[in-house]
Amino acid sequence: MRAMQRQPPNAVRELAEFRVLKKLDTPRKVQDFLDTVPINFERGGETCMSPLRTLRRNRAHCMEGALLAALALWMHGRPPLIMDLKTSDDDVDHLVAVFKIGRHWGGITKTNHAVLRYREPVYRDLRELAMSFFHEYFLDSGKKTLRSYSEPFDLREWDPNWMTSADDLWDLEAAIDASRHWSILSRRGIAGLRRADAIEVRAGKLKEW
Repeated sequence: MRAMQRQPPNAVRELAEFRVLKKLDTPRKVQDFLDTVPINFERGGETCMSPLRTLRRNRAHCMEGALLAALALWMHGRPPLIMDLKTSDDDVDHLVAVFKIGRHWGGITKTNHAVLRYREPVYRDLRELAMSFFHEYFLDSGKKTLRSYSEPFDLREWDPNWMTSADDLWDLEAAIDASRHWSILSRRGIAGLRRADAIEVRAGKLKEW
């Protein structure tokens, strides 16, 4: 098993682009910084950029933001953990950089919407944290789509190249997607779900970028 380092290697920590992360010594500061990074609309094609490329290009979508947040947390001694929120086939998964303060979990996210955002560290376990996204996760039709959540994916167990790679991290994305997930509800439960109200759908369309 790979030894768990308290912080990234010095060669990574001292990169000029990562100096900004040294100031982000609380999860709140990490989220505040991530909110200043423009959303990555992937207009030139789909991307899965490393934190180094994300900072150089100054844009991020949810996975790129989660990886950048995880690295910032790791810079300050917190483990770089990612939780995958998996949806029905007609929606898009969401990734959250999770952290723990005392006994409670919180989450840092990158999204262009008014929902699926930062979660305060008030949740007793990861299921509670994942379920906090449930009622906000729906399509324009009002269909609620969140179906499962993953165990924390510890990036310290992955090839450290994820922090600085010049290539897209499709292998890491696939590994997170294939990691162990826990179902939220049964088929009967899915069939019985009430659709989101029209006012919720309208509110969900509010965009930041």
